[in-house]
Amino acid sequence: MGTRAWALLLVLCGTIFLEGIDVAMLAVAIPSIRSDLDLPTDTAAWVMSAYVLGYAGFTLLGGRAADLLGRRRMFLTWLTVFLAFSGLGGFATEGWTLIVARFVTGVSAAFMTPAALSLITTSYEEGEQRNKALLVFAGTAAGGFSLGLVIGGLLTQLGWRWVFFAPVLLAGALLVAAIRLIPHQPHQPRPAESENAESENAEPGNAEPEKGPGRPRRRTEGFDILGAATAAAAMLLAAYAVIRLEHGLDGWRLTAGAALAATTLLVVFVAVERRTPTPLVRLGILRTGSVVRADLGALLFVGAFFGFQFVLTLYLQELRGWSSLQTAIALVVLGCDAILAPTLTPRLVTRFGHAKVILGGFVLAVVAYGLFLPVGMDWSYAAMFPTLIIAGTAFALAYGPLTIAATDGVAESEQGLASGLLHTFTQFGSAIGISAVTAVYGLASSGASAGSDPDATLSAFRAALIVPVAMVTLGALLSSFGIGSRTKPPTAGASAVPAVPTTAAATVIAATPADAIPGASANPARQGSS
Repeated sequence: MGTRAWALLLVLCGTIFLEGIDVAMLAVAIPSIRSDLDLPTDTAAWVMSAYVLGYAGFTLLGGRAADLLGRRRMFLTWLTVFLAFSGLGGFATEGWTLIVARFVTGVSAAFMTPAALSLITTSYEEGEQRNKALLVFAGTAAGGFSLGLVIGGLLTQLGWRWVFFAPVLLAGALLVAAIRLIPHQPHQPRPAESENAESENAEPGNAEPEKGPGRPRRRTEGFDILGAATAAAAMLLAAYAVIRLEHGLDGWRLTAGAALAATTLLVVFVAVERRTPTPLVRLGILRTGSVVRADLGALLFVGAFFGFQFVLTLYLQELRGWSSLQTAIALVVLGCDAILAPTLTPRLVTRFGHAKVILGGFVLAVVAYGLFLPVGMDWSYAAMFPTLIIAGTAFALAYGPLTIAATDGVAESEQGLASGLLHTFTQFGSAIGISAVTAVYGLASSGASAGSDPDATLSAFRAALIVPVAMVTLGALLSSFGIGSRTKPPTAGASAVPAVPTTAAATVIAATPADAIPGASANPARQGSS
């Protein structure tokens, strides 16, 4: 790649790095924020959860908007919104201001990130160059989150407001560079239904105004407003239901009601998409087996990864008494995938194919989490290190290739949609993983004084650790179905779009709350997806 190509890649990678450090730093800073602003526990929890709702609720819409309204336009617009509302959070003096700021920041990430990913897939030549760019992008995402844990700990020592102002400075620099480096894109007609695909390429000189079924449409023509509204509402309610799972049977009626409403709206959404001539989501994309398998695999892998980190963080802080900064530094080794993803993984994919590398990543994850099941009260860091390094390596092997497999055979005109789908699965995966380990912990510790009895707490942690082991085991079985199938060469313009696991749900692993799990000892900064 030339100098300008590398510069563009650095800007796009800088965006995902920005998102990673943003969510990680906030997780570290939550206790200080709550203490300084005297926030109730529920309000502090919603500062974290608001980002999850915004991100998960609008990712699908954000991905499709990049296809229809322009990738450059969506990227620059929502990077500006991200910058503005991060700054608003830094000036907040009340809890509701922080919640609004984090919700809008999550929404902006839901539009900005798919646009960045589809810019990569359409700016770099398909094949080795594009795969290298994607794996560098994936590694940068993980590196941003890992470094964000440490940087957040340091900035919080100076003052928690710097956790909001630092991303503003980085976002500003990226915005200036992006305006110069991202080229204006030619008009991309909205793809017609599959049966009319050939007619879209009819005589280029034909400029008749009437609306033929295969005539290229303007990006905004026939925009599926009803589909967009029902999709956003369904995703918001589904995300809310998922993050309420950690409450177990507490308030189950509200959780069930949200899940039922989300399901109803999803059915309505499918009905709308089947009837509209210009659907927001072409449902035929879900008939591609490799796409669905990769999306489900990403959900299971990311969910297990962040669920494990969440339990590990609470183990280190609640039982071992480690500080937030000590815990963050201990977890940095998990970021080894930032080095391995762009160096080792491409060679393995070239030699063995992405399906086998994905399966290898899942198998390593089963080993890593399984090794931690018998965790003891006084385990040394050396005893934990094998799990951490193997888990980081597993992430490097599985995550990048999963993103490649997730868009195998998807046309370039639907790269934003493919990105949005993958993001949606990873967002819900991280939320499900954390909520599931929290719920299992609550059930395992019910009836026991887990908050005051270290042995009971440790036993409950061990029970919760079964969740990530089960998730990656299921993922390994699912990914094994792709081993025997022959990988088809991608269609013209098809490419790989990575998703990013650095969500607000994921950030709960970062440093803090003893009471983020039901029954744990009290801590003023209950965080996570609650």
